[in-house]
Amino acid sequence: MSIREQIATLEASVAQQVLGQAETIRHVLLGLLANGHVLLESLPGLAKTRTVKALATHLDAKMQRIQFTPDLLPSDITGGEILQQTAEGNQIKFQPGPLFGNVILADEINRAPAKVQAALLEAMEERQITVAGQSYPMSALFMVLATQNPIEQEGTYPLPEAQMDRFLMKLHLDYPKVEDETLVLRLVRGEDQQANNASQAPARLPQEIVFAARSEVAGIHVSEAIDRYLIDLINATRNPADYDEDLARWIKIGASPRGGISLDRVSRAHAWLSGNDFVSPDDVRAVVHPVLRHRLQLTYDAVADGVSADQVLDRLLDRVAIPA
Repeated sequence: MSIREQIATLEASVAQQVLGQAETIRHVLLGLLANGHVLLESLPGLAKTRTVKALATHLDAKMQRIQFTPDLLPSDITGGEILQQTAEGNQIKFQPGPLFGNVILADEINRAPAKVQAALLEAMEERQITVAGQSYPMSALFMVLATQNPIEQEGTYPLPEAQMDRFLMKLHLDYPKVEDETLVLRLVRGEDQQANNASQAPARLPQEIVFAARSEVAGIHVSEAIDRYLIDLINATRNPADYDEDLARWIKIGASPRGGISLDRVSRAHAWLSGNDFVSPDDVRAVVHPVLRHRLQLTYDAVADGVSADQVLDRLLDRVAIPA
């Protein structure tokens, strides 16, 4: 079985446990292949946490769950130095926190204050944390999957722009179709019936397969025309007046260079997972929304008109020329 087929099997296995969210599962896998972090946003009960747990179940990885609350401290997630008694006497040693894992579920991330959210910045970007002047590297496989609720604002803290930009993608989960929701009822009913029965552990994909897949993704060919298309899309968010009057009225701040890098990485992962050895404009357009929607700051006029970031990106894709 090829590496791509094994990743496809992982996707199918997760889809068997999370029904009606095929697009979300595909995008989470793209985040895994592109070595990035993913922010999942939806109303309560739409399988955000279940998706992360299903991924960790079928992946040979250590999952750590962090429940973000207003009274959380930075050391609660990063760990800290503690005094330990040893044969040589008392010694101060570093005790790793729950952030030292492979798949990190940051549940309701916007419920933690700014100082706790800031503790994630170094880990998400540099893949290390620094405590008392000493740096500690994260695992080779390190992925933060954060969740948040878009409607309940009481007791929440908006994520800093610097942290939002460190998420490779922001995914919106919607209600499943009626036929899928019927299958969800049957799935959960079956799980309840099997809860007391010893079941066989599912097959888990080795981390080496993920690393091998990432190497193949890195080798996907990107032409100069596609490079130009990527840059044109990013520049259009910064200079919207050059493309459309409405875009100029809606966009306050455009995407950063990290946005262009992320768009390139996810486009290559999408092309690889689709069975192609080169990136096409369709690969880029397929991932523009999850990669850029959280990197745009909209104006008051856009908010007043009820224009969403996805609608702005739709207009952007219509206005930026596709390479021949």
